[in-house]
Amino acid sequence: MKKDWDFSLIYQEGEFDKDLQAVRDELLKVGSFQGKLADNLEEYIILSEEIGKKLYTLYTYSHMKYDLNQKDTAAFSTLKEVESLYGDYLRYSSFFQPEVIALGYDKVKELIASSDKLKEYSFMFRKMFDQQAHILGAAEEKILSNFAEVQSNHGSLYSSIAVSDNYDVEVEISTGEKLKINNGNYRYYLGILPNQEDRRVVFEAVFKYYADHRHTFASIYNGIVQNDIAIMKSRNYGSTLESYLERNKIPVSVYQSLIETTKNNTEIVKKYIELRKQYFKLDKYRTYDRFLSFAESNIEFDYETSYKIFLESAKELGNEFYELAKEALREGAVDVDIKDGKRTGAYSTSIYGKGPFILLNHNNNIDSAFTIAHEAGHSMHTILADANQPFATNNYTIFVAEIASTFNEQLFLDYLIKTSTDDNFKIALIAQAIDGILGTFYRQSLFADYEYQAHKLAEEGRTINHESLSKIMKELYHQYYDINLDEEPYKEVVWAYIPHFFFTPYYVYQYATSFSASLKIYQDVKNQKEGAFDRYLGLLKSGGSDYPVNQVLEAGVDLRTAEPFLAVVSRLTELVGLLEELLAKRG
Repeated sequence: MKKDWDFSLIYQEGEFDKDLQAVRDELLKVGSFQGKLADNLEEYIILSEEIGKKLYTLYTYSHMKYDLNQKDTAAFSTLKEVESLYGDYLRYSSFFQPEVIALGYDKVKELIASSDKLKEYSFMFRKMFDQQAHILGAAEEKILSNFAEVQSNHGSLYSSIAVSDNYDVEVEISTGEKLKINNGNYRYYLGILPNQEDRRVVFEAVFKYYADHRHTFASIYNGIVQNDIAIMKSRNYGSTLESYLERNKIPVSVYQSLIETTKNNTEIVKKYIELRKQYFKLDKYRTYDRFLSFAESNIEFDYETSYKIFLESAKELGNEFYELAKEALREGAVDVDIKDGKRTGAYSTSIYGKGPFILLNHNNNIDSAFTIAHEAGHSMHTILADANQPFATNNYTIFVAEIASTFNEQLFLDYLIKTSTDDNFKIALIAQAIDGILGTFYRQSLFADYEYQAHKLAEEGRTINHESLSKIMKELYHQYYDINLDEEPYKEVVWAYIPHFFFTPYYVYQYATSFSASLKIYQDVKNQKEGAFDRYLGLLKSGGSDYPVNQVLEAGVDLRTAEPFLAVVSRLTELVGLLEELLAKRG
């Protein structure tokens, strides 16, 4: 089984450079449309789409190459070259939105009615006019476009210090064994080391690096927040949060309701932490104790085993779903193993017309098996969206992106529980489900709370530095978990460890909202509620053809209410109760 990306699925030899030059040539044509869109809108859209397809392919290919080894300076240079080209595109095309707005929506709808190609972009135009108050004049838009490359540099700076300059740390544990610890493997050791002091040593081997560079990380983050504030002010938004939510018509009340509902329902989380503390006989519970397992599994979750079990779980929903899962994990589309310099974590990315690609850092444990199910969900979503939507609307929003991934996790979990005859394994699975809710719903809500507070701090003109950021994080850990981070050196700088804060501000809340929607949709499908499975597939097929709150509503979930969030709390309460029963039965 091939466990590396096959880049020939994207480009044959010489094609990358050919596309790069083609984009440079096509960019020179963009400016000729300025002032002429009323008569040439279709022609402009055709050119823009061609450039967009090539640019997206160039960028995805480049960042995939770089993510395999973030110490590769040549790959980094290529990525920056493509990012620079994208910045050129933004500058050349900066006249487009102001000129379309000047035409008026009635005129644009008239043009759409006479062109099949423009019909594909009707939702894009609708969004544009919905955002009319935040689109500036042509001159102002051109000025803002000049900062595109500068804005992307914050992420590059973060990558350089968090990954490229990071290094393995050798530690000696109580047995005398020496371990090489890094971002990719430390969680594995936290899950298997029985001695709490050893776990502390492993944890600090990773987080001390972030603490030692806390001033630098805080400066980078401050730059990101200040950029968000500049955009907020330039585009006439009331807050940075609004600037991120309004573009997809997501009510600010959804974000606020998530945080409020989660923060008001933390007792079950604290009960579970106490259960873990008692079970593992810990005088003090630390955050690095959360990876300890209540039970060991006899199954070695190597990639091949995980792959086969996940596909078997997909069969539960029929052959079409099974074939879709196989396509998501096709040969050459998944890079599996941990490698030196490889980006940590996991993701699914995609190129229109060439399919999705998955990056993993597989650890042969149950967490890694669930990660396969999770990322395959993203890829399955992409396959259906690409097959049913034109390029104009294939790209779904982040808001719905995590629904398919967490749907797959729940399907995988239920299949493992159903097919297992080992009570210890069932205990491990239920604990996995609990940890999934804590990680996807509660932890991401806490991080969303942090982002909101950090941005609000800056919006009010107060200082952002490592002390103010760590203060927010310490208060939140106390509120959500009743954990005192003053007793854990280095953990307070967890804000520097989370890449989403630096690459995609205001992203993480969508893990929680998507999980809430996914839980409701999955339960409806599992209970064979009439039309539920078809509505779910319809959501995946719809890509980015409507505003996300509307798409989720069509699938049967209203995220404008607290009900989906409270359902997650109820599910967690149910699972903790079941775990207590099984542990008591085992004795």
